[in-house]
Amino acid sequence: MVSADLPKTLRANSILPSFAAAVAVLGAGIALYNRITVRRLTNTPTTVIEPVTVCIPARDEADRLPELIGDLRAQVGVPRMAVRVLDDASTDDTGAAARAAIDGDPRFTLLHSESDPVPGWTGKATACVRLAEEVSTPVLIFLDADVRLAPTALAAAVGALRERRAALVSPWPLQVAGSVAEALVQPLLCWSWASTLPVTAADRSLRPATAVACGQFLVFDNAAYRSVGGHTAVAGSVTEDLDIARTLRRAGHSTVLVAAGPLARTRMYRDAAELDAGYSRWLWSAYDGTITGGAAVGLVAALAYWVPPAVAVFGRGAHRRAGLAGWLAAVAGRLLARSTETGGPLKPSDLPAAVAHPVSVAVYLLLWVRSHLARRRGTARWKGRPLP
Repeated sequence: MVSADLPKTLRANSILPSFAAAVAVLGAGIALYNRITVRRLTNTPTTVIEPVTVCIPARDEADRLPELIGDLRAQVGVPRMAVRVLDDASTDDTGAAARAAIDGDPRFTLLHSESDPVPGWTGKATACVRLAEEVSTPVLIFLDADVRLAPTALAAAVGALRERRAALVSPWPLQVAGSVAEALVQPLLCWSWASTLPVTAADRSLRPATAVACGQFLVFDNAAYRSVGGHTAVAGSVTEDLDIARTLRRAGHSTVLVAAGPLARTRMYRDAAELDAGYSRWLWSAYDGTITGGAAVGLVAALAYWVPPAVAVFGRGAHRRAGLAGWLAAVAGRLLARSTETGGPLKPSDLPAAVAHPVSVAVYLLLWVRSHLARRRGTARWKGRPLP
């Protein structure tokens, strides 16, 4: 018997708890596969002989950009590195902060833009096109200003690009959380692919739908990048990282994901307000940008990650056991994904965040709804600019 405290939908369908638990167990199994098989950047000293150009689009990043510049100046194993930084019409002291951090280093070029993107283009794509123009080095790297790098990170990333003979290697940075809201939501970025897609197998194919990329750290073979039009090909995309990876695959080029923690890390958002604004600007585009696709994914997520804990708490007998198994599988999947991301031991705070996975899913679905509403109303903005 199932307790009368359970929702009627659970009492009416005795198969539901077991099915929901099975979905959670499957997700944990995929996460385990990825934990074992996903390649990661290695901290082995190596030297990259070929020239490398690093491009950094920066808008209102005065407080974060200097640390990245410091990390780049400390890189080892990339003796022919050049860095281009674009102060993208910032409203703060980004340009002055960058100039002070560069401190006359001849490897760095600081560019300025005073204009907004043309209609239909995002600011990120516009900045990346400007940065990449006239760059002829064999390797082209894009970094967001909030990324932090260990001294061997770039050499390791270029090594992975050449070892895998890929057009694009996307090193996945460790997502750092500094608040409760971030701890609930940010690990979902890695978990979303780690628990649903066998990445190593997917990277052996050219199917665009199975590409995974993180725009915070992208390493391109420059010839392949230019052959598909570079960021011009994804000028209006709010998820330009995924779309440029898919564009490369459609053209027959390989793209690969590697785990970069602990050689690369980032704190993407610094509080709940930034997190809300950040996800609201792009989450509408997930699942082909359709309400139907997103609702279907949301239904499966609710089924797999809300039903088991509800049954574990309120159910009895076999139903409670099935619910507990599903909840434990969800926690295990979340921790395995986090371990894939960190590349090292988990922190004590990772366990309560994983136990609260049902809350994380609820927050994610709320952000998805808010993103669609902002898109429909035309109110979505990022760093003071309207989105296409």
